[in-house]
Amino acid sequence: MENVGGRGHVTLADVAREAEVSLSTVSKVLNGRSDVSRSTRERVEELLRAYGYQRGTRGGAAPLIEIVFHELDSLWAMELIRGVEAVARGNDAGVVVTCSGTRHAPGPEWIEDVLRRRPMGVVLVFSSLPAQLKRQLRSRAIPFVVIDPAGDPEADVPSVGSANWAGGLAATRHLIEQGHRRIGIITGPEDMLCSLARLDGYRSAMAMAGLEVDPSLIAFGDFHAEGGNAHAKRLLERDDRPSAIFAGSDLQALGVLDAARVCGLRVPDDLSVVGYDDLDIAKWTSPALTTVRQPLREMAEQAAQLILRLREDDTPAPTRLELATTLVVRASTAPPATA
Repeated sequence: MENVGGRGHVTLADVAREAEVSLSTVSKVLNGRSDVSRSTRERVEELLRAYGYQRGTRGGAAPLIEIVFHELDSLWAMELIRGVEAVARGNDAGVVVTCSGTRHAPGPEWIEDVLRRRPMGVVLVFSSLPAQLKRQLRSRAIPFVVIDPAGDPEADVPSVGSANWAGGLAATRHLIEQGHRRIGIITGPEDMLCSLARLDGYRSAMAMAGLEVDPSLIAFGDFHAEGGNAHAKRLLERDDRPSAIFAGSDLQALGVLDAARVCGLRVPDDLSVVGYDDLDIAKWTSPALTTVRQPLREMAEQAAQLILRLREDDTPAPTRLELATTLVVRASTAPPATA
């Protein structure tokens, strides 16, 4: 182990002596064992970083790319997995799929497991990265990339996303061009950057058209059909219901379509609906769903390729990639009956 500060060759025994712990404790830290106190782990990690230690070589990593979700029960998750798998297969590697079991940041159990697996790299979805987690991954030379970060990603966190603001703008502008003026929106969770960007796109389109935004027509959903259904029923049961709804995901749009049916409304005659993602199911709904295509598989492929580049160069440029979105017009939108 070479000391980047100039002390020459430094061994794990030297680290153990300076940290005032046993060599076996240093080994436990290196292998992600849980039976080490937090303060001891942090002290050893700091020394390992200071001495520029990387366990083995980059080529010694397991031939795996790990993709981490906070939940797996959605169709878009499969698109992301397919994208990572395509790149992994082309590089003689496999894919590990894990669920962090937390809202947006992997917990301590996950980090201990991934340090033991020591994959080629980690792709995290809808996540944020606490400083301690970043330090632990970097100390093992495990590169990481975030797809659609939960918040505004820090400069040192490589990420891949799509043009969410432009997608929200295009969806809303399409409805306005159809003649709609009262347009509801069911976006995603309020703490997700992509949700807020799509909402900002909606607001921008309304402002550009000189239309006032009614705050009561804005709902924060969860990207799932059940949430979209519940919010849509609330909007559609109003006396001044919207004539169109922009749903922040195709799954939420499915919930909107069902809510319209329950309320006795025909799509698109009585209500226009726009989704987001362009999952395969969008073209099979009745009517087929107008939606914003988010290149999910391409986003995952780019994230996996960025992992491979990070293995060769710790700071490739750029480290923030944003792919274009495209409006796909199908049969679920039309001019309002009163237009």
